[in-house]
Amino acid sequence: MNNRSRISAVLNYAEYDRLPILHFGFWNETLDKWAAQGHITSEEAAAWADGNEADAAISAKLGFDCNYYRCHHLNLDIVPGIPSEVVEELPDGSRKVVNSHGVVILQRPGATSIPAEVDHLLKSRKEWEEVFLPRLAFDESRVGTNDEIRAYVQDPDRSEWLGLHCGSLFGMIRNWLGVTGSAYLYADDELLFKEIIDTVGELSYRCTKSALEQTSGWDFGHFWEDICFKSGPLISPRVFDEYVGPHYKRVTDLLNAHGINIVSLDCDGMIDALIPTWFANGVNTMFPIEVGTWNASIEPWRAQYGRELRGVGGMNKVVFARDRAAVDAEIERLKRLVDLGGFIPCPDHRIPPDAEWDNVRYYCDRMHAAFG
Repeated sequence: MNNRSRISAVLNYAEYDRLPILHFGFWNETLDKWAAQGHITSEEAAAWADGNEADAAISAKLGFDCNYYRCHHLNLDIVPGIPSEVVEELPDGSRKVVNSHGVVILQRPGATSIPAEVDHLLKSRKEWEEVFLPRLAFDESRVGTNDEIRAYVQDPDRSEWLGLHCGSLFGMIRNWLGVTGSAYLYADDELLFKEIIDTVGELSYRCTKSALEQTSGWDFGHFWEDICFKSGPLISPRVFDEYVGPHYKRVTDLLNAHGINIVSLDCDGMIDALIPTWFANGVNTMFPIEVGTWNASIEPWRAQYGRELRGVGGMNKVVFARDRAAVDAEIERLKRLVDLGGFIPCPDHRIPPDAEWDNVRYYCDRMHAAFG
């Protein structure tokens, strides 16, 4: 069996020879550290991206089979992006900068984490109709398939797991408006709030439809949201279900009609309150199941939703900064979850800079031994 057939077999409760050992990529700072330590080349660190040749080379050196997050991305963002410009220089060297989403962010010298958001261009119908709506028109160039991509996807001998990334139905909107802005917009102008969601949903549907009509052979569909934090969602579950749920159903019905039965979704944080909407509307695989301080796990979800709910993730990546005993304990914890079926352990986000190479390498060795 190869990576493609193993992942498919586990998620579809079929027989497999061994569990695939997966990861979800790395922080760039992690790769820079490992290159400086001599574990990988500086060229590999600089070239790395999800699923590319550098990713495969680094995976092989560590002992991973592959990166789960290998997708062809449809372009559902605003096109063209908002021109970036510096709006203010601060005495401490920080800068307020308008990014491509029309968000004013605070850039601090040397900072590598997500920057603070200071302001947002999109506030009302005026900005929506004049700036954003024209940039969300459907065009075949958004689909991004070409002869080379189509040939690779449709190759019957392809060994690598490959998904069609169908975009974001609310997370990207949250980026444009901000958490506070999206909440106020729903209260102040519910019609505009719905129109924005409907526009993004229709664009996802049309791009996905075009990609599926052009190319067969995708192994899974995938969405990104990131609309939860450690205590729950950043949007009312009722509102999410009413306004966003139907758009998920339209897209997942398309995927199913083209023979794609695994549909996964990447959302960080405590996602429990939104799972009912995703699951009822065709999303059946949760990813990356951040353990966090709230101890997320597929186990209670499986008890509630049954075997149709699958999962990839749920491995607490913080043990990579500790020691081998912590790694062993985490693998022992995962055994019961693997026994549930339809679940593949994977570090619950990008592997961070405090991760020690030897601990990650040890994890891969022990996973192969435990689940080989």
